[in-house]
Amino acid sequence: MVLKSINYWSFPGGLESTLCPFEAIQLAKDNGFDAIELCLGDGPEMNLDTTEEFCKKLIQEGEDLGVKIASVASGLYWSRALGDAEESARKQAISDLERMLQITSWLGAKTLLTIPGAVDVFFLPDREKLSYGHVLRYATEGIRAVLPTAERCGVRMGIENVWNKFLLSPNEMADFIDQFGSPWIGAYVDVANLMPFGHPADWLRHLNRRVVGIHFKDFRRSVGTIDGFVDLLEGDVPWPDVMAAISEIDYEGPVAAEMIPGYAHYPMVRIANTSNAMDAILGRR
Repeated sequence: MVLKSINYWSFPGGLESTLCPFEAIQLAKDNGFDAIELCLGDGPEMNLDTTEEFCKKLIQEGEDLGVKIASVASGLYWSRALGDAEESARKQAISDLERMLQITSWLGAKTLLTIPGAVDVFFLPDREKLSYGHVLRYATEGIRAVLPTAERCGVRMGIENVWNKFLLSPNEMADFIDQFGSPWIGAYVDVANLMPFGHPADWLRHLNRRVVGIHFKDFRRSVGTIDGFVDLLEGDVPWPDVMAAISEIDYEGPVAAEMIPGYAHYPMVRIANTSNAMDAILGRR
């Protein structure tokens, strides 16, 4: 059975990394979620200096409330990634990723959402555009360098399909993953991110056993821009097909709602709406 999860960024204060993670776990419980995806950033709460002792306290909080810390994400990839232009940034990204894998392990989670690089970043217009070949070369080298740490920590790196103009088809994603011949790298499929150029059920079926994480959000193709992301069940994601594909590939990990940005007013209403929609999608009502 899949776990109904929610990403930390979905809550007020999450994107700013100011929300206390203990409070986030409580909010997940209060809104009917089985699990939470915590996020590492540059803020005061969850960052690369997070300690094992702090992680143990978070695990205990989750156990007390019946909320599993099922996966971990990070926004640090946008400031420095394995496939970046500068060698210094690439080296720092390797160090960052190794630290994130360790923290993920301390949190008892099995999957770290991983973005290995970007040809360009639509929300960072001043960032240098890189060639696909450059990103592929250094992302591959970086992942290979980090795989021993992933194995030691027992954590899988889930490569997410994001709007980075890299790994744009399920076949490209599969080939990228398969070249490593390792169980410690897989695919983290965001069903809405791929809507402008693909079909989520196709991606899930093609990637099959490689899928180690799934993000739920929705998207209107008629908009086609960042403004096309909408609440669950308000867009064009074909949810019955998505759930059929999830069942066919025997995926039993978390499906994490990533609802950003939040409502400008009364943002917790969006959390309640998301929980209600996920219950319908998952056949729980």
